[in-house]
Amino acid sequence: MSKLGKTNAEFELIEEGDKILVGLSGGKDSLTMIHALKEQQRRAPFKFEILAVTVGYGMGENLDNLISHCKEYDIPHIFHDTKIFELAEEKIRKNSSFCSFFSRMRRGTLYGAAQKHGCNKVALGHHLDDATESFFMNFIYNGQMRSLAPKYRANNGLIVIRPLIQMRERQLAAFVKDNNLKAIGDEACPGFRFETKLPHARANIKEKLAKMEEEFPQLFTSLNAAFKNISQESFFDKEKFLI
Repeated sequence: MSKLGKTNAEFELIEEGDKILVGLSGGKDSLTMIHALKEQQRRAPFKFEILAVTVGYGMGENLDNLISHCKEYDIPHIFHDTKIFELAEEKIRKNSSFCSFFSRMRRGTLYGAAQKHGCNKVALGHHLDDATESFFMNFIYNGQMRSLAPKYRANNGLIVIRPLIQMRERQLAAFVKDNNLKAIGDEACPGFRFETKLPHARANIKEKLAKMEEEFPQLFTSLNAAFKNISQESFFDKEKFLI
């Protein structure tokens, strides 16, 4: 909660009067986020609303445990079913990557739900490991210096926030374990029902980062600081040269 509060204050993620749609898949990250925001609601010196939304892929998912969990903890929750899985069968080619497709479709569904229910912000459960992996994937595979912003405005005007962006993945896993919460795992990913490539690039980067962290224990602390301390004029963009 201390880290969440500092991140919120640093990037002004949550403000008075916000109505925030929280993407709740039921995995460890989003479960931690919804409970953290619920507690933040109690502690904050200002008022804001949260609405948890779970996107269904149209696979007949059984979310009884997640629905019961939200009722038990008085978390406003909506299950928004879609036909994303059916659409994927038409759009995803054999042996192609599926992660980006489902991510885009899920994000679009959340944006639509936010507008439907009068939310001005959407909260996503990305953490520092996600941001770091995205940075290295873009760096190595795309030749681009790009990561995950704590806050940005989507094309439709919604503000997207990442309250957990300065936390480590292992912290979120520990929260779920210590509180005996039933998190949904990779078995719920619709991509595993297709003859598609697994996200080997991200897994490869994750493995390499783990090895780097063994050698440099302060790796993620330094990267977190570096993401806020960018000397644009020192790179090869002539528009940023200090001349």
